[in-house]
Amino acid sequence: MGIVLVTRRLPDGALDPLAGHEIIGPKSDDAPYTHEELMTHAAHVDAIVCLLTDRIDTKVLEAGRGSLAIVANVAVGYDNIDVAAAADAGVIVCNTPGVLDETTADLAFLLMLAASRLASEAEADLRNGRWSGWGITQYLGRDVHDATLGLVGYGRIGRAVAARAAGFGMRVIHHARRPTGVAGYVENLDKLLSAADVVSLHVPGGADTQHLIDARRLALMKPTAVLVNTARGPVIDEAALADALHSGRLFAAGLDVFEREPEIHPRLLAAPRTVLLPHIGSASQATRTRMALTATNAVATKLAGGTPTNVVRPRTG
Repeated sequence: MGIVLVTRRLPDGALDPLAGHEIIGPKSDDAPYTHEELMTHAAHVDAIVCLLTDRIDTKVLEAGRGSLAIVANVAVGYDNIDVAAAADAGVIVCNTPGVLDETTADLAFLLMLAASRLASEAEADLRNGRWSGWGITQYLGRDVHDATLGLVGYGRIGRAVAARAAGFGMRVIHHARRPTGVAGYVENLDKLLSAADVVSLHVPGGADTQHLIDARRLALMKPTAVLVNTARGPVIDEAALADALHSGRLFAAGLDVFEREPEIHPRLLAAPRTVLLPHIGSASQATRTRMALTATNAVATKLAGGTPTNVVRPRTG
């Protein structure tokens, strides 16, 4: 029997694969564990099931050296975990690849439509009694059908968004770190940004992509363009984006992730033509349950002496 720390409350049934093991957590009020608490528990558990809001860094992993065998992140991203330090400490890291792709792609397309058609501004006026009746010049958004969609990143989620775009008759172009061999590949990111009517971001987090979309690159986009982000918040320089929206240099934006969650840049909160959602890209009952089960099944496999199929490999080069 192993000892497993579960840092936050998971959907019903998600802990079933861990039957027979001792479960520590989550807290009764579902509050997050502090960094110090994570270090303390790491020294006495065999496994940690955590969320992307839990920082599993060198100190936590070193505290668990010799006892901790696996960290299973209930997310596809894992920039909250120091994977290299985990490997050095003999700890494997698992994520939840392929589980949330379609649901997140749905959300990206929702943001694309809502931002392009100024849905948030129109609804806010309606709910707050500011709508006085139909007018031919009200809430004039941008058409999504027949527009050019630029995908930055062309992994599973990006491809799923491309499949949805086909149904809207969109022309799809994409940029990735390496040539994809797929029609529509654009080697130069700047050229993609200047050509697209809608730009949707699907790159991993980390130092390589921090502020990938900065003031210079925002200036390359069409003033009629829409920017969508369901990837990681730090990919966009939020202050520069707020400036572009307030000045009218960019038509609209739809964001599900932010630089310093749960803090939102105040000028972004006040920005016009902006749809803001609280990181709900994978938030369907079925998908969040599958994510949690993927993580707990990985832990069960490891504690039974096996090797999970969803082990994250440290980046090289």
